[in-house]
Amino acid sequence: MSILPDILEPGLTTVFCGSAASSASARLGAYYAGPGNRFWSALFEAGLTPSLLAPSQFRLLPDFSIGITDLAKHESGMDIALSSNAYDAGALLTKIKTYKPRHLAFTGKRPAGIFLLEALGATLKDYGEQPETIGATRIFVMPSPSGAARRWWSLEPWTRLGAIHQAAIREQGSGK
Repeated sequence: MSILPDILEPGLTTVFCGSAASSASARLGAYYAGPGNRFWSALFEAGLTPSLLAPSQFRLLPDFSIGITDLAKHESGMDIALSSNAYDAGALLTKIKTYKPRHLAFTGKRPAGIFLLEALGATLKDYGEQPETIGATRIFVMPSPSGAARRWWSLEPWTRLGAIHQAAIREQGSGK
């Protein structure tokens, strides 16, 4: 059984994918629930959500055309504490091919690097949009919002993705 449920459905604009639920998230039953995690404030500040959501409101994300999952669905904790077989790039690839979001955004370099290598045979370039796609799904890598990754934090890639996300929603609304 998964630590946290996937929030995935057809027609989403952006799906976020992290490594695994943190210990705090597993304990509280909500994504990015650690006290130092910037995920929810980054969504708001980058224009992905119109208001600041609490971690317990993660089930509301589809209202903003956003989904959420993790690369490791059956283990929790910091990346260094996960077993070597915790990550399932093939399962994520299947989910993306099934639900076909416009964008897949990794919340850190570790899950992105593992996925790109194992599922697509590619290597991570840097933060931002990657040259690889999954069908029409564009792939992005965001700086980790985890408090443990504070020294690498930048809101700028999140803000760029927010603008791309909103433009895609407007485009869908206009029938293009």
